[in-house]
Amino acid sequence: MKLVKVFENNKEWIKSKLNEDDKYFDKLGAGQNPELLFIGCSDSRVTAEELMGLGPGDVFVHRNIANMVSGTDLNAMSVVEYAVVHLKVKHVVVCGHYSCGGVKAAMQPADLGILNPWLRNIRDVYRLHKVELNAIEDEEKKYDRLVELNVKEQCVNLIKTAAVQKAIRERGLQVHGWVFDIHTGELIDLKIDFVNYLEGIREIYHLD
Repeated sequence: MKLVKVFENNKEWIKSKLNEDDKYFDKLGAGQNPELLFIGCSDSRVTAEELMGLGPGDVFVHRNIANMVSGTDLNAMSVVEYAVVHLKVKHVVVCGHYSCGGVKAAMQPADLGILNPWLRNIRDVYRLHKVELNAIEDEEKKYDRLVELNVKEQCVNLIKTAAVQKAIRERGLQVHGWVFDIHTGELIDLKIDFVNYLEGIREIYHLD
């Protein structure tokens, strides 16, 4: 890819937006009011707005390798705090995807250098669910299931935070776990009831 093409594309994009609405950039510059925080993977094949059919201003986005939500990751925690407390989003989505390189790397007994501490979080998910996962003989199905379980555990990590618990209690914030099927383009809602899940772990993680 020649970078000059990026700037040419940008000019064409500006023209198309102004053709649709000559006040488009005035409105964009006035501020943001997204209703959705999207936490996804950094994989170049998994865009956020595009796969949902949304555009600039519609979604607050955080992406990292394998869509992790770690309480020790100040970047992720700052994004969650800003989106939930200040932007007051109504929905928080953790979206994984099949054929995730980070999840696959975590399944391999290999030393991956600086990636080791990051991938350890995914290996912890495997450890929590090893009975279910080890019962799956087909490696691809096991891989896909770990992607789904990783999404669930990252959503659980979200509802362990004070900001999310308070927003759920006070204004009905909803947490969702999705998977993007990279082979079909379909978004899959895992339909996990995280409010009831929070009740199950409230004794340990509830912050009042």
